[in-house]
Amino acid sequence: MRLVVARCSVDYTGRLSAHLPMAPRLIMLKADGSVLVHADGGSYKPLNWMTPPCTVVEGETEWTVTSKKTGDQLKISIEEVMHDSSHELGVDPGLQKDGVEAHLQELLAADTGPLGKGWTLVRREYPTAIGPVDLMCRNADGRHVAVEIKRRGEIDGVEQLTRYLELLNRDPLLAPVDGVFAAQAIKPQARVLAEDRGIRCVVLDYDDLRGAVNESQPRLF
Repeated sequence: MRLVVARCSVDYTGRLSAHLPMAPRLIMLKADGSVLVHADGGSYKPLNWMTPPCTVVEGETEWTVTSKKTGDQLKISIEEVMHDSSHELGVDPGLQKDGVEAHLQELLAADTGPLGKGWTLVRREYPTAIGPVDLMCRNADGRHVAVEIKRRGEIDGVEQLTRYLELLNRDPLLAPVDGVFAAQAIKPQARVLAEDRGIRCVVLDYDDLRGAVNESQPRLF
């Protein structure tokens, strides 16, 4: 990974146009070929970016990043470089889920009924270029559905599933791919964001999935 801190302006042209005026920013060039421009704020999301595959042409005062698929371009005009370093991070072992999340995934893989009637499992840990989707399923209509499973459903989980869906829907053998965000509890803000993006939310009952609930006992719901 290469990290460059520089005073720069950024112009994106393609399906849309966007301009970032001159200011100090962090430019990340990752080993997977992606280029991201960050500010010292706005949480983890970059101000602008280009996903791989893309080419990077570096001039003395301007970098041109071009998408090989769409031809979209990111032009970074550099006024001053304050830091430039490269680091070999190696192969990442991936996110280690806690015991509950891992068990939820196992239970839903064994019985997809809580996700939808007539669903079938395609694969657990379905691979993508940015990490595995927890479950890839087919619904009763035969459409692919990517399922992200969390113990607590928060906005970052919705963002993670959104990135998976963006990649999966580029594959003509899979598309269209729907999304389901499944968790024991889903925060209201995460639900609003998911539904706005066409992602269905499913609240999971861990005890029911484990078959630990005594059905002979009265229940409120």
